[in-house]
Amino acid sequence: MLQHVPDVLTAEELAEARRLLAKASWVDGRVTAGTQAAIVKNNQQLPENAPEIRALRQLVHMALSRNPLFFSTALPSRILPPFFNRYIGDTNHYGFHVDNAMRMMPDGSGYVRADVSATLFLSEPDEYEGGELMIEDTFGRHAFKFKAGSMVVYPSSSVHQVTPVTKGARVACFMFIQSMVRDAEKRRLLYDMDISLAQLRQTVGESEAVVHLTGVYHNLLRLWAE
Repeated sequence: MLQHVPDVLTAEELAEARRLLAKASWVDGRVTAGTQAAIVKNNQQLPENAPEIRALRQLVHMALSRNPLFFSTALPSRILPPFFNRYIGDTNHYGFHVDNAMRMMPDGSGYVRADVSATLFLSEPDEYEGGELMIEDTFGRHAFKFKAGSMVVYPSSSVHQVTPVTKGARVACFMFIQSMVRDAEKRRLLYDMDISLAQLRQTVGESEAVVHLTGVYHNLLRLWAE
């Protein structure tokens, strides 16, 4: 499921993230690429020892923790500490690839299964040319280039790329999420039910039927969650 999550960051959080990244030192983005992805990856990445990375990760985690649309879409169990990348100059694209199924925690403490991937845009669309996140699904290819502070969430199993940035710089945060519900179709059903319940509450309130359906949602989540 492809999902646009708008306004993940507040204006103040976005300004702080951009301030921290403006003074950062970048390294070759292939440091976190798998064997196949490294062949087509040509960008820059914030290294694990960057002095800014702890504050940036905390900022992103706090924003995600209060966002109900992100929670409903991903049903996160574990989130690999977010990474930050930049596309600029000659390091300006990432060809078609699939994200690794298992991702090692940066501190080596274990693995996170990548069920869901997400890109949080930190540059405004008019600050760079090109740089669309292009994702393939059964309906074809979809290109995304959202305003800074917004996010796109998509299955980690998707074939996707970042098209060449031909002018300016594209800075973003990317992350991998292990969902409480491994099966993508079950996650989609739960998402549809959750969104429909929210709409019903706005129109009819907490009626007896809404209360009953809410129980069905939580019982399904209880049944399917790992």
